[in-house]
Amino acid sequence: MLPGNYAEIQSALTEEHSLADAAEAHGTLTGSLCSVSDYRFEYWLCDILPEGKARASGAALLRDLYRSTSDALFAPDMGFQPLLPEDGQSIIERAAALGRWCHGFLYGLGLGALRDAQRMPDALSEIVEDITEIGRAVVDTGQSEESNEAAYAELVEFLRVSVQVVFEELAPLRETSASSLSSGASFH
Repeated sequence: MLPGNYAEIQSALTEEHSLADAAEAHGTLTGSLCSVSDYRFEYWLCDILPEGKARASGAALLRDLYRSTSDALFAPDMGFQPLLPEDGQSIIERAAALGRWCHGFLYGLGLGALRDAQRMPDALSEIVEDITEIGRAVVDTGQSEESNEAAYAELVEFLRVSVQVVFEELAPLRETSASSLSSGASFH
């Protein structure tokens, strides 16, 4: 379960003059946790905030988001959820946020183990391509609201499960990265 809601996280990021909105920032965090060994809270702040640090009020909420996201990825129950606007928001706004989340996720993957696409396990190529396509998805105004809602729900569920698969599949690369870090190489 994510701490706070999308609007609260967005408000905290706005107050901190974030370089990303809540969806993109959470996507960056998630992709980085998937691909970077020992991706710390401080690294994430450097990736999303101009000064690389947050005031106490914003930092507490963002730290809780970092912890809950990390815990969800490591938990065996596949309870991970992407941070997206609540269902009460328009489908157009939610679809745009879903696209930004995907862009952030792909950026986060690129920060770590997937900087070298040659090292990507074959099983992940298709998932990364699918997430890239989801990042380009827009609402089909020719379809009914019910149809668009159903399509959005399917994309979110696909994304949720795909992230867990990516996290599991990249475990060996994160371990390799960890041994590289101990020998002096660094991602930041």
